[in-house]
Amino acid sequence: MIDWILAERIAAWVAGSADAPAPRCDLAALAAEAELRVTEYTGLAPARPLPAPEGIDRREWVRANTRAMRGLLDPVMARAEQARRLRPGARLTATALVTGEVGVVLGYLAQRVMGQYEVVLLDEAADPSPPRLLFVLPNLGEAVRSFGAREEEFVTWVALHEVTHAVQFGAVAWLHGHLSGLVRQLLESAQLRIERRRGPRLPSAGELARAGRAARRGDLISIVASPSERETIDRVQATMAVIEGHAEHVMDAVAPDLLPSLTQLRAALDRRRRSRSASARLLARLLGLELKMRQYEQGKAFFDAIVGAAGREAMERVFSAPEALPSLAELTDPAAWLRRHQLAG
Repeated sequence: MIDWILAERIAAWVAGSADAPAPRCDLAALAAEAELRVTEYTGLAPARPLPAPEGIDRREWVRANTRAMRGLLDPVMARAEQARRLRPGARLTATALVTGEVGVVLGYLAQRVMGQYEVVLLDEAADPSPPRLLFVLPNLGEAVRSFGAREEEFVTWVALHEVTHAVQFGAVAWLHGHLSGLVRQLLESAQLRIERRRGPRLPSAGELARAGRAARRGDLISIVASPSERETIDRVQATMAVIEGHAEHVMDAVAPDLLPSLTQLRAALDRRRRSRSASARLLARLLGLELKMRQYEQGKAFFDAIVGAAGREAMERVFSAPEALPSLAELTDPAAWLRRHQLAG
């Protein structure tokens, strides 16, 4: 259903190129310093060496993420094709539409991503590819120029965030399996829904009302999700908020002497987000990027609150087991999480 070669070409075209000079920092040295600081503060000890940092361009980022998306989506697309049994003309049209959408999404993201700890959300038996620690040099160069930041300081800022992700997944043995398991549940649920709905039908009044509420919130995933899928999506969102918020909290805790301009960098990033064009903001909502920004904010506020109330023990408790993770409701009510775990607060 998806022509991945064409999708990658579309993404590369949409991504374009940057005219800012790429940073010349020593990524290996910055990542090593970040790992020392992150492991010391968090108490998390990776079971194996972290992947070496790679400075890449937008095309390589597209290539890496095309491969990851292919592994996740191909089984669902194959099941959809079997269930629908489209005529050749309709099949070509559907392939063109879905391929174009995937290409545009990847291309837009390739313009914005500065760093990424790439971990494939599949069972390791299905895809044993090692994780990668990626830095998109053209985007870092553009950000340095637009922020008026010092190059090494800004790249260090990004490195602290991405290395924290590498430490999380390298040290917390259950984290990858937990997240990939939730994704697998969503994909299996989508496959079942595809098989049951072999023909077009009109949405119910309840579905229309739910879609309207979701659209107003910018939570467009809810438009196509069933109640059971919504529950799984909530768990995915809570887990992602923990992963992102923990990285933001750790970065602030370990960076003050490394990043004297941290306050100015955060302010510049906020201005950049607010100054995006209306079309860019709309596309960000459609792609779920606005939701990701809320995950950063809610997750960081949660960790700031629990560490402030109960110290680093609270931060370590979050990663002790899947059951210790906060629910979506507890993310905005850290005191409730502290009470559940009988910690001071």
